[in-house]
Amino acid sequence: MRAKESALRCGAAACILFFASAAAAADYLPPPGDLWATHTPAQEGLDAAKLKRAIDFAMAHETKLSPELDGKIDQRDLRLTVPLQFAHEPYSDPIGLLKPHAPANGLIIRHGYIVSEWGDTHAVDMTHSVTKTFLSSVAGIAFDKHMIRDVHDQVLDYVHPSPDFELPHNRPITWDQMLRQTSGWIGTMWGKPWWADRPGKNAWDELAAGPPPVGQQWKYSDVRVNALALALTYLWKRPLPEVLKQYVMDPIGASNTWRWEHYDNAWVTIDGKRIAVPPGGGHWGGGMFISARDLARVGMLGLHNGRWGDRQILSDGWVKMAKTPTPQNPEYGYMNWFLNTDRKLLPAAREDSVMFLGNGDNIVFIDYQHDLVAVIRWLDDSQKAEFVRLLQWALSSE
Repeated sequence: MRAKESALRCGAAACILFFASAAAAADYLPPPGDLWATHTPAQEGLDAAKLKRAIDFAMAHETKLSPELDGKIDQRDLRLTVPLQFAHEPYSDPIGLLKPHAPANGLIIRHGYIVSEWGDTHAVDMTHSVTKTFLSSVAGIAFDKHMIRDVHDQVLDYVHPSPDFELPHNRPITWDQMLRQTSGWIGTMWGKPWWADRPGKNAWDELAAGPPPVGQQWKYSDVRVNALALALTYLWKRPLPEVLKQYVMDPIGASNTWRWEHYDNAWVTIDGKRIAVPPGGGHWGGGMFISARDLARVGMLGLHNGRWGDRQILSDGWVKMAKTPTPQNPEYGYMNWFLNTDRKLLPAAREDSVMFLGNGDNIVFIDYQHDLVAVIRWLDDSQKAEFVRLLQWALSSE
């Protein structure tokens, strides 16, 4: 039974929780592989003509980055140079795999069914900072297994010995602060110093200002994200892609085409075993390479608050923390949960909507109100709110 039908049987106040759980229970879940059932837009309460306008808009506003990520081919190893928006930074040379991306593509999921699909949704592309969502999921599994006892514990208590975390400045840093990008961590990760990532107008300004206070400032920093990836590798004592595959991707039926690429020099030895450490994005190459269809499964996991069928993959408690606004930036939860606090990110969507968001743009939009997931790949960043407005318009006939 659809949640809308169920809601007619309860009082307004009592219905709220029942409505949400009934919607999740009613959803179809695709089996592993490509046999994903489709419904027409009309079957799922969308206006087909309006939905087509939203999709046409996405295709017409493909990212201004070229298919080569606005870089140029290095014929020596068939890599791409670093995307040009980062080229002004010190230490900007790529150290991981880069790859030309496919043309714009995506799909719309409602109640679990594909209602629209465009472009090559099987194309395995870089997903840039959406990679951070996978990193936070690995942290969430560790929390749920009590490997992290409390997110407000100091990371150093779990990763000793680790020279960078043992710096006096870094000792107080907690898991929560690293997940929220408020840690102020300093050090060098894989040859990239903390001050060189998105340094601002002048490359040396952040270094001249000195170490930021721990836990007081929000900054989007891939160096610090990569420090979190290293800490989690020490915690798990195994490659993070293996952890992700075992506890998340296989249970939700993801394909075998995704891969979480590490940097050329990102290796550590733990208990005598040499382990590659993947980054949390594609700033210097690497990160998660994945199809839109697999991203849609991840979006459905978020839509159902960590549950896939009868299996709770990420606990309700973890997902609740991930969606809790960061005081220094209320539009950010745990990486890479972008929140619609005060409807600033997406004015047309309800405040509880979220996005997993990466450069390009790579977008996984989760609309709890309408039990809907949208994956939009290679959309001009400035147009994401307008796309969501058009998508909400297509649902207005309900």
